[in-house]
Amino acid sequence: MKVDLRVYAIVDPQVSGGHELAELSRKLAAGGATLFQFRDKLSDTRVMVERARAIKAAIGSVPLLINDRVDVALAAGADGVHIGWEDMAPMDARRLLGPNAIIGLTVNSPARTGVAPLDLIDYAGVGGVYGTTSKTTKNSPIGPAGLKAVVEAFHRRKPGFPVCGIAGITIDNAPAVIEAGADGVSVISALSLAPDPQAAARDMLDVVDKALNGRGRP
Repeated sequence: MKVDLRVYAIVDPQVSGGHELAELSRKLAAGGATLFQFRDKLSDTRVMVERARAIKAAIGSVPLLINDRVDVALAAGADGVHIGWEDMAPMDARRLLGPNAIIGLTVNSPARTGVAPLDLIDYAGVGGVYGTTSKTTKNSPIGPAGLKAVVEAFHRRKPGFPVCGIAGITIDNAPAVIEAGADGVSVISALSLAPDPQAAARDMLDVVDKALNGRGRP
């Protein structure tokens, strides 16, 4: 399934800027966010399902993915999942969710692109590109140069395969992520913690679109 990665908003109750998640998501969608991921590492399953349903209702036709939890995606009627390298295998996620679901996979090195199952996933989230405070990670940031190497490795296998940069992305460094070959940016703090999330999403989309056009992609 084709997926629009330009402004990929992650919403998380731990990094919500005091906003209720459905209302935050509504504002981000109004600002032009093109894809959403609901990430919740702490709540009970029932709470996650209820939150996911509320977010989906708030964002209308914009696709909603669930971080890691295939069961929550199924129960909430979400559009798919984003899974980490050590999470459920893409083969199993695809079998459970079906052929029309959106499935994304986190990849952080060119070596892993060689074994990523490109026939089972719709995009890769590559990084972390920059340092982030919204998630604990054991890996060092790969930077735009590392992102470029991963994107090129993917494109050698499958030209045009969709990739977004993840972690620590702001309005200031987003152009470098696009210039490194990404099709979009996955963002949490720069949107959720902004004084005006709707304006932040709008500004981020403008910056990403200008960088894509400058790279020669319409």
